[in-house]
Amino acid sequence: MTYHDVEQNHDVDHICNVPDFKANKPFIHVSIVKDSEGNYKTDWDVRSCLSFTEEIGKWSKIRPGLKLPA
Repeated sequence: MTYHDVEQNHDVDHICNVPDFKANKPFIHVSIVKDSEGNYKTDWDVRSCLSFTEEIGKWSKIRPGLKLPA
């Protein structure tokens, strides 16, 4: 499981169609949440991984003009 899988679970566009990043030991936080219609769904979030390195401005480089996801 990687960030690409989490994007798919969130039903959002992928940052790239063919990911060039393979997460090393990702820590995925999974929550079961109830939506406004009473249905349950899973919510996945990457909390950390050993291959993370900070690259300031990367989001702006790969998704120019789009706001950071909240």
